[in-house]
Amino acid sequence: MILKEIDELKKSKNAVILAHNYQPEEIYQVADFVGDSLELARVASNVEADVIVFCGVRFMAETAKILNPEKKVLLAANDAGCQMAEMISATKVRELRNNFPDAAVACYVNTTAETKTECDVCVTSSNAVKIINSLPQNQIIFVPDKNLGSYVAKNCSKKIILTDGYCYVHDCISVKDVEKIREKYHEAPILVHPESPSEVVDMCDYVCSTSQMISVSKEVDAKVIIVGTEIGMLAKLRQEVPEKTFVPLKSDAICGDMKLTDLDMVKDCLLHEKNEIFLDKDVMVKAKSCIDKMLLLS
Repeated sequence: MILKEIDELKKSKNAVILAHNYQPEEIYQVADFVGDSLELARVASNVEADVIVFCGVRFMAETAKILNPEKKVLLAANDAGCQMAEMISATKVRELRNNFPDAAVACYVNTTAETKTECDVCVTSSNAVKIINSLPQNQIIFVPDKNLGSYVAKNCSKKIILTDGYCYVHDCISVKDVEKIREKYHEAPILVHPESPSEVVDMCDYVCSTSQMISVSKEVDAKVIIVGTEIGMLAKLRQEVPEKTFVPLKSDAICGDMKLTDLDMVKDCLLHEKNEIFLDKDVMVKAKSCIDKMLLLS
């Protein structure tokens, strides 16, 4: 019943629902598009609907608003934030610029809109290496994720200046977790997200964004695949590649904020057009330059 009600609300309000791969599986049933941060940014930049309902966390909804300033953008779970995004601020970026005046600043998409205003380019896990390699500067300040930044540093010729941010979901994956899973599934390839610690990344077979995990899983010659990321991704993989078996590298790798969204919230958000994202116009203009450069270079 609720699926039908949400569908009717979408039609009556000319709304589109965008959802991140880590969302609860029930959200896939009502989403018009499910993807990773880069895919969602690209979709958001071309949305024709009047209303965008974002099923994810706040920085993602902010990105959708920045790319669609004239549209109404709603966040289904109003309390869904990102701890990593709060580990860096615009003030801190300005301090880093003063300390490294010749460096460009690249920010992970997992940052607030205000932080993006102080950065030169935005990146996602799927395009960070490509974009940073394309920048003319030899020094790059990378914020906030030290793990993704370390992965980028190993795969480019730039000097990468890191901060101490991290994703608590991926940072908890350990070497022991990898060793334990290999003992049980010694022939299965391991896919891991680059937000994981560098020593974990070095032990795994493929380093992938969530969307890349889908493409690799389709191509790799294996019936069982180990997945090192937030466990919500397994539902998406099983949906996209049903002929293969997916096993979590760490079964308690759960993002509490991503799991806040449910169908009742989506319906309520649409019905009452609540949890609207509001951003200062100057912030949107400055942050958009950073995001537009990402979309151009990726």
